[in-house]
Order: sequence, then structure tokens, then C-alpha cells
Amino acid sequence: MTKSICVYCGSRDGNDPRYTALAETLGAGIAKRGWRLVYGAGDVGLMGRVARAVQTGGGDTFGVIPTHLMSLEVGKRDLTSFVVTETMHERKKVMFMNADAVIVLPGGAGTLDEFFEVLTWRQLGLHSKPIVLLDAGEFWAPLQALLSHVVESGFADSSLLSYVKAASNPEAALSFIAD
Repeated sequence: MTKSICVYCGSRDGNDPRYTALAETLGAGIAKRGWRLVYGAGDVGLMGRVARAVQTGGGDTFGVIPTHLMSLEVGKRDLTSFVVTETMHERKKVMFMNADAVIVLPGGAGTLDEFFEVLTWRQLGLHSKPIVLLDAGEFWAPLQALLSHVVESGFADSSLLSYVKAASNPEAALSFIAD
């Protein structure tokens, strides 16, 4: 059975070349396994890099973009599947419902929004899909420290920390999902 991997990431490249290398290597790894990429359908930033790497490797791509971001994120229309939604909420729902796991690359507020939504759903028992932070140069270390702080401060059970795995490279991230 083909796995579908939802990738949350920036619509910008960021200022460290490791981020772009991570995106491209992750996309190539998804394609190499014969898995499908599910993502935000943009052709800019890390989003575009992941998708182009999957396509170059012969993999399938499933993109979901809301109407209002078609021009801003340069909706990538040459995907295997291309879905246009009315709202961001619909976008996130369609992406998550069509995925078996989530990998989170570096990104900004939108990436954090997506991450926290699926983490909250996991905490509430609404799913059991793997969630992996792909951590280049400890980009996600402050987020992991915040999650620990939330638990230590009594605002979440320690099980919260077990819902998120951290991987230092794309191969490790994909291995968490393959198991």
C-alpha cells in the first residue's frame, strides 16, 4: 500500500541553505519509496522544492491550496492531483485526511499553525498518525523546549511529548514513518 506523507513547510526558503537541502532530499526520499506527497500546492519556498524533488523522482503529488493563495504561493498546477479550496481550514482538513503521516520542515506561522492543529488532534485522540519534526541545525529545538515547558508547567500530560518525533535528517524522518 502506498503511503501518503503530508509535509508542512515554509513558503519561503529561509536563510540557511540546509533548509533547502532538507526539502529537496526529503522530496527525493518520498519519491524513492514510491510514496505520495501531500502538501500545500505552492511552487515557492520549501513547498515548491519538496514538490519538484518528488516530481523529479517520478513520485505522485497531491496539492491543496485555497483560492486566495493561488497567486501568492504560485499554485503548482502540474501536480498529480490539484485541489482548490475556499478556505485555509478546508485546505488543512483535506491535506490531513489524505495523509498517513506528517513531516514538518522549517517554516513560519502557517507551518506552526498546521503542526499545532495536528498535535492537538493527536492529544485529543482524534488520530494516531505519526508526526515528525525534521530538524536542521536544531531549528525545532526551541519548539521542543516549549513543549517540554508546557508539560513541566502542568498544562499537558507527559504523553504529549511522545506524539512528536524529531529527526535530524530526511532518512531518519522517513524511517519513523516506514515502521
